Amino acid sequence: MLVTLEGLDGSGKTTVWEAVHERYTEAVFTREPTDDSWYGDAVYRSIEDDDADPLAELFLYTADHADHLSRVIEPALERGDLVISDRYSDSRFAYQGATLAAAENHDLENPLEYVVDIHDPFSITPDLTIYLDLDPETAATRAGTTNKFERAEYLESVRDNYERLIERDPDRFVRVDATQSPDAVLESVTDALAAAVSDSS
Repeated sequence: MLVTLEGLDGSGKTTVWEAVHERYTEAVFTREPTDDSWYGDAVYRSIEDDDADPLAELFLYTADHADHLSRVIEPALERGDLVISDRYSDSRFAYQGATLAAAENHDLENPLEYVVDIHDPFSITPDLTIYLDLDPETAATRAGTTNKFERAEYLESVRDNYERLIERDPDRFVRVDATQSPDAVLESVTDALAAAVSDSS
């Protein structure tokens, strides 16, 4: 099964993802953007470029996602492995949807749906998505506003997109309050993960 961790920058996803390693030692742990391919390298370069064109950036992310699917995720799922990914397609829907909505040089009627539709023909829908919910101001403070995607105003739009995604697929998402203590957040995540793994076996 495919489990994904989602949330705003600063919500604690990566910390949780790393902690879960110890409980599911046989699982395949991965992330997006990838950090072991030239596609991922291109994405990280784009993240650091405040002048990157939002549409071009979307397709860099999408190329990285396609490579990630064919190289890591699909083979693991075919083997019957549990796959746990720190960010996945929902991040693209939420973040790049927000970026395109704010872009003055791209006039898309519904940016979120545009990004979803691009992925629909080839992507794999997760079996479970754990969403670490955090308000944009706290998220920006925690993240340190080190790049263009970590500003509170922008994260407000990203959070709205996540809410739209949850509303359209409520059975897939489990919401976890990321304002709790790290131990409480981890416990909530591992409980949701254990329940999902149990149901699938």
